[in-house]
Amino acid sequence: MAIYARKGITGTRGIVGTRGIVGTRGIGESGGKVVPVKNTIMKRQAMQNLIKWKNSVGHKPLIIQGARQVGKTWVMKEFARTQYDNVAYIWFEKNERMAALFSGDMDTKRLLLGLEAEIREKITPGKTLIIFDEIQACPNALTSLKYFNENAPEYDIIAAGSLLGVFLHEGTSFPVGKVEFMNLCPMNFCEFLAAMGEEQLCELLAKQDWEMIKVFKDKFIYCLRLYFYVGGMPEAVKKFVESKDFEAVRKTQQDILTAYKQDFSNHVPKAHIQKVVQIWESVPYQLAKENKKFMYSEVQLGARASAYETALEWLIRGGLIHRVSRVSKPAIPLKGYANASDAFKLFMVDVGLLSAMSRLDVRAILEGDALFTEFKGALTEQFVCQELRAMPDDFDIAYWANEAPNRAEIDFILQVGTQIIPLEVKSSINLKSKSLTIYREKFQPKIEVRTSLADYKKTENLFDVPLYALGDLKEIIDKLN
Repeated sequence: MAIYARKGITGTRGIVGTRGIVGTRGIGESGGKVVPVKNTIMKRQAMQNLIKWKNSVGHKPLIIQGARQVGKTWVMKEFARTQYDNVAYIWFEKNERMAALFSGDMDTKRLLLGLEAEIREKITPGKTLIIFDEIQACPNALTSLKYFNENAPEYDIIAAGSLLGVFLHEGTSFPVGKVEFMNLCPMNFCEFLAAMGEEQLCELLAKQDWEMIKVFKDKFIYCLRLYFYVGGMPEAVKKFVESKDFEAVRKTQQDILTAYKQDFSNHVPKAHIQKVVQIWESVPYQLAKENKKFMYSEVQLGARASAYETALEWLIRGGLIHRVSRVSKPAIPLKGYANASDAFKLFMVDVGLLSAMSRLDVRAILEGDALFTEFKGALTEQFVCQELRAMPDDFDIAYWANEAPNRAEIDFILQVGTQIIPLEVKSSINLKSKSLTIYREKFQPKIEVRTSLADYKKTENLFDVPLYALGDLKEIIDKLN
């Protein structure tokens, strides 16, 4: 079944009119009392990281990075609702009063007085969370984080913004060493399960109770099929949980894709807009190839890297695509052996958006396990990349390939602490693995991981980990040490 259409973003209307996931009633565009939110259906693992940040001694202002519509606003507001008495929520987009406030000197007492006037509430250290949203719209507010850290460290501040990764590379005065960072990804598979009311399945995965997991294998795989279609963009997940309407989910995803394309028009330099769109629309096609290596010639006949490098970097910094570079040698440090200009693969921010751009028919969900092998296994490999990206930052990711005569490729190479681990992705239960055999003979890895729909199994130093359990890979590896 063909599921790819070359021009994948068509026929959408408007932009999803939500900020984050679910509404936080009582928190307007600029602050106020934290009012309890009813029927909150989302649980994000990032919340634990935020609590850890709050409780750490001497923590600095925190910047949350991530692509548009991954739920940054909701996470910040939900964190304020559950962990603080009040919130000073400041939205900088087209906020002339705040632009004027931060255009003056960076005296923190003056700034705090202005913020209190904006939200009409007292800002109390330890009890009020200050949120700077869409901070890239006010560069001076970003600069002010340095002064808050130095002169008013008792105040808790979190900042976020769409395309902030692009903004931070455009010569802005940035408070180097004065802030902390946290990356927010789309909802991973376990978060999706929890949103579906299947938290017990998440608990089984966390406990690594493989015999019990095997009992519920069919349920895990069915939910994984759903995830391949719905993906992890919070608004799409919310729409599916509330309506169980696949068409409504697709509409939401197309709205998100439309918003992304409008970002191209509004924020990309005119000389590069067309190239950004060309790269963006080529990613599904490139992943559908047997050899998923990104080829500029597939973007446009005769295209050269030098003409598209700026456009590619814009998409990467915007968090919309992920680059996984090839390593010539799987050794530490992994990044030191990766040559991004040599060979790389590109993956999208979300498997649901990939399936939407690829026009995956909803009937594929019902056709057994064929979904995992369709599209040359691209959805499966995208899913694996997405699960890996959602793991802790010490997970460096690359892939390995050698040349003829013994052509072989390992889908992902991971640096976990001081270990280099090959991870092979199998889109079916056929576990024959010529490439892994060649890799093993060449490099003698201490740990090998293979992920598929097969059950968990350990054979010498080879670990078969089910696709639906991949989110706990780091914990599985930690148990081995």
